[in-house]
Amino acid sequence: MLALSTDQLETIMAQYFWPFVRIGACIMVAPVFGARFVPARFKIILTGAIALLVAPLVAIPDVSPLSGPGIVITVHQLLIGFAMGFVLNVIFDSLSMGGQLLANSMGLSFAFNVDPQRGASTPVVAQLYMLLVTLTFLALNGHLALLETLVRGFQTLPIGAQGLNQDALWLVASWGRQLFEGALAVALPGMTALLVVNLGFGVMSRAAPSLNMFAVGFPISLVFGLVIILLGLPAMQSSFTQLFDDSLRVIGALLGGG
Repeated sequence: MLALSTDQLETIMAQYFWPFVRIGACIMVAPVFGARFVPARFKIILTGAIALLVAPLVAIPDVSPLSGPGIVITVHQLLIGFAMGFVLNVIFDSLSMGGQLLANSMGLSFAFNVDPQRGASTPVVAQLYMLLVTLTFLALNGHLALLETLVRGFQTLPIGAQGLNQDALWLVASWGRQLFEGALAVALPGMTALLVVNLGFGVMSRAAPSLNMFAVGFPISLVFGLVIILLGLPAMQSSFTQLFDDSLRVIGALLGGG
């Protein structure tokens, strides 16, 4: 009969528990994996499967998970996982915000649809961008790159009492600016073109005051907006690809791997 002492049970528990916590925190927040339409049972099974594969290769400190230092280590693993998921989430939200800005400019701000990623109502243009970047993310094997970076992070930033330092936390906070920079990069060309169209409508309204510009201008703005979206799709995907590469570099720097 196999007999295990309390210390051995705590060691086995720590070997699988702390990798499970870091991986689970990342998957819960990361795009695609953490979407509302993904069942919680699938997330738990995926996290457990990855933790089972990774745990034998991970060095863990000789600390009980139920002790004070063990709780501190658990909190650090949660923060590391959340930070990785947050970095990737920013680039998805930046494209969604860019779609919202463009929808407001072309008169589609009233057309809402349920976002399966967040479970909230978003303009249809933002939803279109979110679906396209999700397909691009999967086509580029972004989910595999995320899992690879996550697994390698156990070597560059091993499990221990030392988690994210001040520089890493500042790096995560400063990465939040990409939410606005990416949105402007996507929406600014289209907003500028629609501004020119609206200025043209203003000149026409002054030249022909009797013309109902709301009835005439709205369909024209909508058509111009759809053409701008169509022409801007390659640039949008290029912007997402660049942001995704930058996010992987930020995660690598966050985990101490360069």
